[in-house]
Amino acid sequence: MSRPQEEFREFVRTRAAPLHRTAYLLCGDWHLADDLVQEALAKTFRNWQRVRRADSPDAYVRRILINESNRYWRRRGNSDSYFEPAGHEATAPDSTDEIVDRSELLRALLSLPERQRATVVLRYLEGLSGQETAAVLRCSEGTVKSQTFRALSALKTFFIREELLL
Repeated sequence: MSRPQEEFREFVRTRAAPLHRTAYLLCGDWHLADDLVQEALAKTFRNWQRVRRADSPDAYVRRILINESNRYWRRRGNSDSYFEPAGHEATAPDSTDEIVDRSELLRALLSLPERQRATVVLRYLEGLSGQETAAVLRCSEGTVKSQTFRALSALKTFFIREELLL
Protein backbone atom coordinates (compact mmCIF):
# COMPACT_ATOMS: atom_id res chain seq x y z
CA MET A 1 0.00 0.00 0.00
CA SER A 2 1.33 3.43 -0.90
CA ARG A 3 2.05 6.14 1.66
CA PRO A 4 -0.88 8.39 0.58
CA GLN A 5 -3.29 5.46 0.83
CA GLU A 6 -2.03 4.62 4.31
CA GLU A 7 -2.37 8.28 5.34
CA PHE A 8 -5.95 8.28 4.06
CA ARG A 9 -6.74 5.05 5.94
CA GLU A 10 -5.37 6.57 9.15
CA PHE A 11 -7.40 9.75 8.56
CA VAL A 12 -10.57 7.66 8.13
CA ARG A 13 -9.78 5.60 11.24
CA THR A 14 -9.46 8.71 13.39
CA ARG A 15 -12.14 10.93 11.81
CA ALA A 16 -14.97 8.62 10.70
CA ALA A 17 -16.82 8.58 14.04
CA PRO A 18 -16.79 12.38 14.55
CA LEU A 19 -17.82 12.88 10.89
CA HIS A 20 -20.67 10.43 11.38
CA ARG A 21 -21.86 12.31 14.47
CA THR A 22 -21.76 15.60 12.56
CA ALA A 23 -23.65 14.06 9.64
CA TYR A 24 -26.30 12.71 12.01
CA LEU A 25 -26.73 16.11 13.62
CA LEU A 26 -27.11 17.68 10.17
CA CYS A 27 -29.71 15.22 8.89
CA GLY A 28 -31.26 13.41 11.86
CA ASP A 29 -31.06 9.91 10.38
CA TRP A 30 -28.29 7.39 11.11
CA HIS A 31 -28.65 5.63 7.76
CA LEU A 32 -28.57 8.85 5.79
CA ALA A 33 -25.62 9.97 7.91
CA ASP A 34 -23.81 6.76 6.88
CA ASP A 35 -24.47 7.59 3.22
CA LEU A 36 -23.35 11.21 3.61
CA VAL A 37 -20.11 10.21 5.35
CA GLN A 38 -19.42 7.50 2.78
CA GLU A 39 -19.92 9.97 -0.08
CA ALA A 40 -17.79 12.62 1.66
CA LEU A 41 -14.98 10.14 2.27
CA ALA A 42 -15.13 8.88 -1.32
CA LYS A 43 -14.72 12.46 -2.56
CA THR A 44 -11.96 12.98 -0.02
CA PHE A 45 -10.11 9.93 -1.32
CA ARG A 46 -10.41 11.11 -4.93
CA ASN A 47 -8.89 14.46 -3.88
CA TRP A 48 -6.61 13.21 -1.10
CA GLN A 49 -3.50 15.00 -2.38
CA ARG A 50 -5.31 18.35 -2.20
CA VAL A 51 -7.00 17.54 1.13
CA ARG A 52 -3.78 16.56 2.90
CA ARG A 53 -2.05 19.76 1.70
CA ALA A 54 -4.89 21.92 3.04
CA ASP A 55 -4.32 24.05 6.14
CA SER A 56 -6.97 22.00 7.92
CA PRO A 57 -7.88 18.65 6.37
CA ASP A 58 -10.66 18.26 8.96
CA ALA A 59 -12.28 21.53 7.85
CA TYR A 60 -11.91 20.51 4.21
CA VAL A 61 -13.70 17.20 4.81
CA ARG A 62 -16.39 18.82 7.00
CA ARG A 63 -17.06 21.21 4.11
CA ILE A 64 -17.48 18.24 1.76
CA LEU A 65 -19.85 16.64 4.29
CA ILE A 66 -21.93 19.81 4.63
CA ASN A 67 -22.06 20.15 0.83
CA GLU A 68 -23.28 16.56 0.56
CA SER A 69 -25.96 17.22 3.20
CA ASN A 70 -27.10 20.36 1.38
CA ARG A 71 -27.10 18.50 -1.93
CA TYR A 72 -29.33 15.82 -0.39
CA TRP A 73 -31.87 18.39 0.86
CA ARG A 74 -31.89 20.18 -2.51
CA ARG A 75 -32.49 16.91 -4.37
CA ARG A 76 -35.22 16.06 -1.89
CA GLY A 77 -37.08 19.15 -3.02
CA ASN A 78 -38.56 20.84 -0.01
CA SER A 79 -35.57 21.72 2.14
CA ASP A 80 -37.67 23.69 4.63
CA SER A 81 -39.62 20.72 5.96
CA TYR A 82 -37.54 18.12 7.70
CA PHE A 83 -38.76 14.72 8.75
CA GLU A 84 -39.26 13.70 12.32
CA PRO A 85 -36.55 11.33 13.51
CA ALA A 86 -37.77 7.76 13.75
CA GLY A 87 -38.59 6.52 17.22
CA HIS A 88 -36.52 3.39 16.70
CA GLU A 89 -33.14 5.08 16.21
CA ALA A 90 -30.23 3.00 17.38
CA THR A 91 -28.95 4.56 20.58
CA ALA A 92 -26.66 3.39 23.30
CA PRO A 93 -28.33 2.42 26.56
CA ASP A 94 -29.23 5.63 28.29
CA SER A 95 -31.61 6.94 30.91
CA THR A 96 -35.07 7.91 29.68
CA ASP A 97 -34.66 11.62 30.45
CA GLU A 98 -31.45 11.84 28.45
CA ILE A 99 -33.08 10.10 25.46
CA VAL A 100 -36.03 12.49 25.56
CA ASP A 101 -33.69 15.49 25.83
CA ARG A 102 -31.58 14.23 22.92
CA SER A 103 -34.68 13.61 20.81
CA GLU A 104 -36.00 17.11 21.53
CA LEU A 105 -32.64 18.66 20.67
CA LEU A 106 -32.55 16.75 17.39
CA ARG A 107 -36.10 17.87 16.51
CA ALA A 108 -35.13 21.46 17.31
CA LEU A 109 -31.97 21.23 15.18
CA LEU A 110 -33.92 19.76 12.27
CA SER A 111 -36.36 22.67 12.43
CA LEU A 112 -33.54 25.10 11.56
CA PRO A 113 -32.61 26.07 7.99
CA GLU A 114 -29.51 24.26 6.69
CA ARG A 115 -27.04 27.11 7.18
CA GLN A 116 -28.18 27.88 10.72
CA ARG A 117 -28.12 24.20 11.63
CA ALA A 118 -24.59 23.88 10.26
CA THR A 119 -23.36 26.84 12.33
CA VAL A 120 -24.87 25.46 15.54
CA VAL A 121 -23.53 21.95 14.90
CA LEU A 122 -20.04 23.20 14.08
CA ARG A 123 -19.83 25.85 16.80
CA TYR A 124 -21.49 24.16 19.77
CA LEU A 125 -21.54 20.45 19.09
CA GLU A 126 -18.21 20.13 17.26
CA GLY A 127 -16.52 22.88 19.32
CA LEU A 128 -15.10 24.89 16.42
CA SER A 129 -14.28 28.57 16.85
CA GLY A 130 -16.10 31.24 14.88
CA GLN A 131 -13.10 31.56 12.59
CA GLU A 132 -12.89 27.78 12.00
CA THR A 133 -16.64 27.61 11.34
CA ALA A 134 -16.36 30.46 8.85
CA ALA A 135 -13.56 28.61 7.06
CA VAL A 136 -15.60 25.40 6.85
CA LEU A 137 -18.71 27.22 5.62
CA ARG A 138 -16.70 29.53 3.35
CA CYS A 139 -18.23 32.69 4.72
CA SER A 140 -17.21 35.58 6.97
CA GLU A 141 -17.11 35.41 10.74
CA GLY A 142 -19.87 38.03 10.74
CA THR A 143 -22.09 35.65 8.79
CA VAL A 144 -21.34 32.88 11.28
CA LYS A 145 -22.26 35.22 14.13
CA SER A 146 -25.52 36.34 12.53
CA GLN A 147 -26.52 32.79 11.52
CA THR A 148 -25.69 31.57 15.03
CA PHE A 149 -27.71 34.37 16.62
CA ARG A 150 -30.71 33.58 14.41
CA ALA A 151 -30.37 29.86 15.08
CA LEU A 152 -30.18 30.30 18.85
CA SER A 153 -33.19 32.62 18.77
CA ALA A 154 -35.13 30.04 16.76
CA LEU A 155 -34.09 27.27 19.16
CA LYS A 156 -35.17 29.36 22.12
CA THR A 157 -38.55 29.95 20.47
CA PHE A 158 -38.81 26.24 19.64
CA PHE A 159 -38.26 25.19 23.27
CA ILE A 160 -40.56 27.89 24.65
CA ARG A 161 -43.30 26.74 22.25
CA GLU A 162 -42.68 23.10 23.27
CA GLU A 163 -43.00 23.98 26.97
CA LEU A 164 -46.26 25.82 26.33
CA LEU A 165 -47.65 22.73 24.62
CA LEU A 166 -46.92 20.57 27.66
